Amino acid sequence: MIGQRLEIRQGQGLVITPQLQQAIKLLQLSNLELDEFVEGELERNPLLQRDDGPEGGEPAGERSDDRVAESSLSDGEVELGDGGADQAERAMDSGHDIHADAAPGDRMAEAGEAQPGLSDWSAVGRGGGGLPDDLGDDRADTREKSLWDHLHDQAAAAGFTTVERGIALALIDQVDEGGYLRGELAEIADRLGTTVAQVEAVLAACQGFEPTGVMARSVPECLQLQLIERNRFDPAMACLLDNLELLARRDYPGLKRACGVDEDDLFDMVAELKALTPRPGAAFGGEPAQTLIPDVHVRADPAGGWKVELNADTLPRLLVDRRYHAQIASGARSDTEKTFVADCAAQANWLVKSLDQRARTILKVSSEIVRQQDAFLAFGIEFLRPLNLKTVADAIGMHESTVSRVTSGKYVSTPRGVFELKFFFTAALASANGGAAHSAEAVRQRIKSMIDGEAQGGDVLSDDRIVDILKEAGVDIARRTVAKYREALRIPSSVERKRMLRRA
Repeated sequence: MIGQRLEIRQGQGLVITPQLQQAIKLLQLSNLELDEFVEGELERNPLLQRDDGPEGGEPAGERSDDRVAESSLSDGEVELGDGGADQAERAMDSGHDIHADAAPGDRMAEAGEAQPGLSDWSAVGRGGGGLPDDLGDDRADTREKSLWDHLHDQAAAAGFTTVERGIALALIDQVDEGGYLRGELAEIADRLGTTVAQVEAVLAACQGFEPTGVMARSVPECLQLQLIERNRFDPAMACLLDNLELLARRDYPGLKRACGVDEDDLFDMVAELKALTPRPGAAFGGEPAQTLIPDVHVRADPAGGWKVELNADTLPRLLVDRRYHAQIASGARSDTEKTFVADCAAQANWLVKSLDQRARTILKVSSEIVRQQDAFLAFGIEFLRPLNLKTVADAIGMHESTVSRVTSGKYVSTPRGVFELKFFFTAALASANGGAAHSAEAVRQRIKSMIDGEAQGGDVLSDDRIVDILKEAGVDIARRTVAKYREALRIPSSVERKRMLRRA
């Protein structure tokens, strides 16, 4: 029989309150997105105002009673206002992955117990003071990919070691809108603590990226890269590129003498140059490049070690106007007006405390990353250690998802340059004997050395044999990982290498 009936079931489920949603989303916003969000909240909420200090027009002493909390920085630490720190920290560090949890109705039911009248933050969008709709929403990013995004994607797939990847990212940061490299290699090498020769080797690899001619240091070099790709670069063409100023003056007799060609060959060569593009990066659109503002500053401490400070310029300082709240609350007559006032007060209080805790969390995570990667700051990129989210999370007593959100889109200014916090996370392989972990890049180079030695011994090593050798050396690695590293190094399989040796 098919029919309708009522059932009561008891179960446990995770409920995400609107406050928790707001705290989590604030944590993963970049400083630019956070500033946009705060501006929107100032427009929407009449109880919020910026704390401009004594310079803001009203003496600070007359506003001291109105403060609920302020995002403040003192001696490298963020201080929270009157209470709420423990509650905000529990909300900020959710301890789980909140995606796809709880129905909107359940969220609102739970929120009603905590703060009546608080609106549903899950419906707030990016524009007009909202937050990114990324919880349970996998909408594709419709922005046109920029040249820098395109280069970063190619660098990630280039099979670079950790050191080479760091150098490549530093080089890409020096590329302008036209696709030209504007930084000095010696300066980059000195900043990263490596050699100019190594930077030049990475640059040579990066100049093989698409579009052809990108990351050239001059117009002749850009055109040369495109000619090499077309297999049209010869001594005569090299002479033509060395004398582009004669071409600009249309001094064709001088060009013929310099290149050692006749008139027909010269005009063919000029036609080939006209088919090239002097600005390879111009084909890419996307948003214009914005000035990178670091969230954290790292400086050498004269007493030894490193001093980690938040960038106060990126911290929004907000106040809740309690006098105005009391004034409009006493004048509210209808239930709608009372609900609106309560809603604004609840949002304002929680937002200020969430901003304070966001700053505290960023400082906490950044300090641990600096402690883990102090050798890189002191000695250079060669000393970048294996590091993952779990190591940092365990050290500071937070969840991995919280650390992931903190490091996304946040930048740190160090004596060796400005880096995204995610830059400091590199892969590691466990030790088979329980010792210290091995850097994935070091293992990759060991595999390459083992295969390079096959030509002398004549014994081709299979992936399984490489696994056994590495485990004997104390490296716990899976066969599929060896295959992945081998393919990243563009090394053929053992079967293909055997065929190559027989043909040789």
